[in-house]
Amino acid sequence: MESEGTMIRIRHFTEQDAPVIGRNQYPGVPMAEIREMISEWENNTCRGRYFEMFAVTRDGAVVGSVSLFEHTKSAVSVGVEIYPGERRKGYAFTGMRLVMEHARALHYRVILDQVRPDNPASVALHKRLGFETDGYIYKNAKGQDVLLFLLCL
Repeated sequence: MESEGTMIRIRHFTEQDAPVIGRNQYPGVPMAEIREMISEWENNTCRGRYFEMFAVTRDGAVVGSVSLFEHTKSAVSVGVEIYPGERRKGYAFTGMRLVMEHARALHYRVILDQVRPDNPASVALHKRLGFETDGYIYKNAKGQDVLLFLLCL
């Protein structure tokens, strides 16, 4: 359990975060490529649509990431990854809650996420945040089984 004084925040990644990202999200990827990714994230676009990547931080240290990707003018998807060793401490819950507030401030009305049905922690997280699912198993673009979770902002 974390102490009461712990500050969980989201912020944009900086070039100084490259080693942490490389170690935890992209092992084996050259630092130059990771720095290029961070630079691209500064544009807030991906494939011509709004995209924003945030670092989830605990007292300033990066513990994971959370992102938003626009699907329509009113809907965005969220993606969260908390690094091994930092999981089950509430960082995903707080990071997602903060990015949901950001999406609401940007006037999005629906937020969605695809969750693997074999990931009970993520399923429970989404339900705790108020997301709903129809319970059907869908195939994502990679051919993996996923549950679709939706939330009206």
